[in-house]
Amino acid sequence: MTVTGVSTVVIVPGLRDHVTDHWQTVLAGRLAEAGRVVRTVPPPAAGQRLRLDARVAGLAATLAPLDGPVLLVAHSAGVITTVHWAARHRADVRGALLATPADLDAPLPDGYPTPDELARHGWTPVPRARLPFPSIVAASADDPLGAPGRVAELARSWGSRLLELGAVGHLNPASGYGEWSRAEELIRVLESATPGAPLPCDGRSSTTSA
Repeated sequence: MTVTGVSTVVIVPGLRDHVTDHWQTVLAGRLAEAGRVVRTVPPPAAGQRLRLDARVAGLAATLAPLDGPVLLVAHSAGVITTVHWAARHRADVRGALLATPADLDAPLPDGYPTPDELARHGWTPVPRARLPFPSIVAASADDPLGAPGRVAELARSWGSRLLELGAVGHLNPASGYGEWSRAEELIRVLESATPGAPLPCDGRSSTTSA
């Protein structure tokens, strides 16, 4: 049975796209089992996976046929896709959970795209404009893809509530997060928000672990 009267949840993956044991994939399955409507942005065509424009177009195409409000759940480079999309498009977005955004304006570890590659494919500079919808940036104290101070700066620029998760790495399977049940709590926080008002407290300290 489909739950009516609630937002469609749209999952925005990072550059690794669909990963079976990633918390976003687990979350999508759990929400669907509970009757929620869930959509996941598909990966771009082969050869376009590093192109920012292809990522933004994929998110826009996923949102276009949906009726009613949506809630975005983005991770890593998917967060950066989301803020680039928000700078170009509008939709009925009730809120966005932005988990461990990758700091693409700073050099990434070996094995990730270089600053030149990211600039050439349109990712940088990362937009700093205030987002037109409520958002929560969930930040890690030891994320190899985003230093805490720089992620906090992004959250301030976007007008997001900053939620410090503690030392959770990049909040991915490599960091031990094949499941992240806190995401469902934060979705409820965003859905309960009153437009224009501060986000309500979720009842847990911002410095507790994920």
